[in-house]
Amino acid sequence: MIEQYTIATTPKYNFPQPTIDTTLPKRLTQLSLNSLQQVQNNTIQLNQQQIQQIQNPDAYTQNFQLKPQPIQLKPNHEKTIVAAVDTSSIKIGETATGILVAIRGATVWKQNRKYRYLRLGPFIFHMTEENKNQVCAALRNTYLNTLNEPNHQSAPNLQQVPLRLASTLERWFQTMLTKTMANSTILFDGSLTSGTPDTPTALLKEILENARKRGNVVLAFSKMTTLRVNGHLITEALPSHEPPYLLETYGIKTKPPTLLLGDVYVAKLTCGNCAFRLDIDKHVPNEQKIRTVETLLTNDLLTQSYPETLRLAHILCTFTANEVIAMQHFLAKRHRLRIVNRPDMHRLLFGPFGKGENNA
Repeated sequence: MIEQYTIATTPKYNFPQPTIDTTLPKRLTQLSLNSLQQVQNNTIQLNQQQIQQIQNPDAYTQNFQLKPQPIQLKPNHEKTIVAAVDTSSIKIGETATGILVAIRGATVWKQNRKYRYLRLGPFIFHMTEENKNQVCAALRNTYLNTLNEPNHQSAPNLQQVPLRLASTLERWFQTMLTKTMANSTILFDGSLTSGTPDTPTALLKEILENARKRGNVVLAFSKMTTLRVNGHLITEALPSHEPPYLLETYGIKTKPPTLLLGDVYVAKLTCGNCAFRLDIDKHVPNEQKIRTVETLLTNDLLTQSYPETLRLAHILCTFTANEVIAMQHFLAKRHRLRIVNRPDMHRLLFGPFGKGENNA
């Protein structure tokens, strides 16, 4: 069973106090409306290209190892809340001066055998070379004003702005969870690598510290990884042991300015072909790390070694084709945009041999 919650029904939000700070969502809404005011009576070229964040393979050195003996896990039936966060961004069109993008985020938590969720968005933005610096600066002043990392103060290029917006929303969700949950398991999508433009070190350290203060443990599952041992991805170099188990890595080093704030494991939690990179806050005692994963085995559904709460968070924030069409027509009607179809130059020049811009 899945129940929906909204910001308007905060008193029913089943997290402990303090009350959720809604400053960032309100600021996102304001920035969205301001950016769309400048797109009146323009043309829009439709585009349904999903924007994904690719992990930088150069962030790590490759001279590390996997411990050959797996950590065998035993299901722990202690009751606990499991919560997860994910966000997504999508490019929904192009104008003569910029791009139209949308971001959305969701958090899902399982308590008393019921799944509940809070979803924010979509927030639609018209991003241009002229306003990207203003938007990024406004978000820093609203939410990241405690950071003083000079490498992260400049705005990204236009194509990377949607990822930066979605990442900021994701960090807000993560912060709210770590401040409101207590003695719970919190699941992040991705790794605990910091020092990147989308994940400032000071912010991720603060998020993990907030979690530890309230007795929470953060588990970060990566659907994709670039880490290799002896030429093989760590999620494929698996021993022939019966799951559930963890494989511990050692000797991983990052290249500055990136910093690894978690210990890295390979998690194979169910039978099947899938395993995942799992980062666990390195300041959590080793026994508590293992106990938290063992508790996850009994407090959440696991399919192909992947937690259901995290799967639902991904599904709830991902945009469907119908939603993209609805946003395009909303923009066309509300802001008097004319939808045009520019010719695909690959198809025009190369006929059936042209793969198009998104597949070139």
